[in-house]
Amino acid sequence: MSCGHFPRCAPPVPRVRRLAAAAAAAIALCSHMTATAEEKPLWEAGLGLAAMRIPAYRGSDQSNHLVLPLPYLVYRGEFLKADRNGVRGQLFESDDIDFTLSAALSPPASSRKIRARDGMPDLDANFEIGPQIDVSLWRNVRRSRQIKFQMPVRAAFTLDRRPQSIGWVIHPLLNLDITDLPGMAGWDLGWQFGPLFGDRRQHAYFYSVDAAYATANRPAYRARGGYSGMESLLGVSRRFSGHWLGAFVRYDNLQNARFADSPLVRTRHYFVFGVAVSWILGESSTRVPADD
Repeated sequence: MSCGHFPRCAPPVPRVRRLAAAAAAAIALCSHMTATAEEKPLWEAGLGLAAMRIPAYRGSDQSNHLVLPLPYLVYRGEFLKADRNGVRGQLFESDDIDFTLSAALSPPASSRKIRARDGMPDLDANFEIGPQIDVSLWRNVRRSRQIKFQMPVRAAFTLDRRPQSIGWVIHPLLNLDITDLPGMAGWDLGWQFGPLFGDRRQHAYFYSVDAAYATANRPAYRARGGYSGMESLLGVSRRFSGHWLGAFVRYDNLQNARFADSPLVRTRHYFVFGVAVSWILGESSTRVPADD
């Protein structure tokens, strides 16, 4: 299981924030997992819905309640893969180490709808891309329970008319997958926990306040790079014959983050919730070995 950018599992996560992060996490948590390698379709495709409650941005005291279409895509190629770990290119793989190229996408956010950012520039949609290493720390013989260390490192760019770099994000984490829950046959559980780090440009994009936008209640502020807080995400999912169902809850704690004293940070800890269901509309007749 992974978390960004229900995103960023995507999420991809990568950081896990706003709509794309939540969407990626839903895909990651609801995708089917099995205990041992077996032959599965080369590709599967479907469509569903995701409902979630997410903050306007990490540290915002305003949340959005959304119901969105959610694509379901699994592709098990030798190089290109799309599964519970997101869409990525498999650059290197061994029994204990995976080295991949992954990406995430986050949508724009209008400052007119966010009290803390009223009068400030909108947050543009942004794109993240970079390498990720996964290291297997422990697994049982059946591979139905395993613990991994994951380290995504991504560069972020805005997706407006004049794209600009908005820094780097690093999210080392521990990831636990259990595919044989006692008394819950067919259900999978995933849990991940770890700190986030961002450079100065990354934090400045979301948390700095230029003097031109300072007010009596929003003083000028210059964000610094470094620690970005902790995230913990728990999800359950089950794949049925023609559809899959999943849910997640994520806890964010921004205590002691380098930008925690920004006037744009209105809460330092909060929960994010989401559920998703998707119907499998088609699959490949070609079968390939898979352990996802």
